[in-house]
Amino acid sequence: MNTAVLVLEDGRVFHGSPYGAEGETFGEMVFNTGMTGYQETLTDPSYHRQIVAMTAPHIGNTGVNDEDPESGRVWVAGDVVREPSRIVSSWRANRSLDDYLKEYGVVGIAISGTRALTRHLRERGAMRAGIFSAPDAPVEELVERVRRSPGMEGADLAREVATKEPYVVPAIGTRRFTVAAVDLGIKGMTPRRMAERGCEVHVLPADATFEQIMAVRPDGVFFSNGPGDPATADVTALRQVLQAKVPFFGICFGNQLFGRALGLSTYKLRYGHRGVNQPVQDVRTGKVEISAHNHGFAVDAPLDGPFETPFGPAEVSHINLNDRCVEGLRLLDGRAFSVQYHPEAAAGPHDAAYLFDEFCEVMSRAQA
Repeated sequence: MNTAVLVLEDGRVFHGSPYGAEGETFGEMVFNTGMTGYQETLTDPSYHRQIVAMTAPHIGNTGVNDEDPESGRVWVAGDVVREPSRIVSSWRANRSLDDYLKEYGVVGIAISGTRALTRHLRERGAMRAGIFSAPDAPVEELVERVRRSPGMEGADLAREVATKEPYVVPAIGTRRFTVAAVDLGIKGMTPRRMAERGCEVHVLPADATFEQIMAVRPDGVFFSNGPGDPATADVTALRQVLQAKVPFFGICFGNQLFGRALGLSTYKLRYGHRGVNQPVQDVRTGKVEISAHNHGFAVDAPLDGPFETPFGPAEVSHINLNDRCVEGLRLLDGRAFSVQYHPEAAAGPHDAAYLFDEFCEVMSRAQA
């Protein structure tokens, strides 16, 4: 019987069976608590260079289809599951998850201890890891190889996953707005949500300059989600957008860059937020949204009221009720805002979809 091992940089080892492609892979070990949406997770560019453990006990039940991916490929560095589904049980599926992982050369492992792995990461924090199919070296050597692999802090990854050439997602129905969307690892559902609201979305490379952004004559500018350490990113173009008072909306990595543009710093979370069940509160209304998350970094901002920025006063708009980390920012003049979570949420929930309507309202006011 084939064997595989998952090796963490602190020396913890989990034994299991190969799943997906066989070989070896390295990445940051994280976990996702979603019971649905594994295909969207695997194809989310924000998971670039991460090994993802799914905490739901059965993975692969609904197989894989060609309609649900968030990008054109699988981005995770490795996949960890507890019990792979033996059959595919969905009329929409055209292949199994196992075949999908093999198609993209993604090394995986099935282990019985995903609960123990998750508890370990919650106690010790996210860390580097490696998956080895049929390992041919002692564990001590595998641990050393994991420790020599790159970490996530200081990693500049957005340009590795972003589009190299601009493209346009046309508005559905009448075009109401033109949006310049800077791709830092954008998920396919995001421009679709804007297109549904009459936005013609011009998706630009991660290194787009202010001049290239403004060349599309946008009614609003959007910065997407993406992988890596936000402290490595250049926020010059974003600061120029804010200085020009162009309506702005950011999601996830875009929220972190908005924070940096405002003069705030970012920091690495102990083990991050990844799943579809995170409670976030809008501090203005007290309303709680259950939301989809995928981030390992957060913005360090005061939670006790407005603070000054080079672009006018701003405030924290949303907080996470689990750990009180910043989940949203906004300028008090209403022209720019961002959230740390994912309102596009292809796999659900959809509590936060109104944020796209809010972006349209900001652009509409600016046009008046």
